[in-house]
Amino acid sequence: MVSIAEKIGCVPQTLHEWVKKAEVNSGKRAGVPTEVADKMKALEREVRELRQANEILRKASAYFAQAELDRPFRR
Repeated sequence: MVSIAEKIGCVPQTLHEWVKKAEVNSGKRAGVPTEVADKMKALEREVRELRQANEILRKASAYFAQAELDRPFRR
């Protein structure tokens, strides 16, 4: 690892991490493949955004419902 890392211009620890990631992605080592991890991150981000949007809509709905109740009655 050390001699190869020197030849490609990185530190051995970085090369070791690349090798581990390649082994996980190829199924030779246990772990979450990069593609799956990226998809999970994207889905978690989407869930967070949807929860924020739902909260905004809930507050807007409550605001407009209260405004409707406060409006004078018309015949």
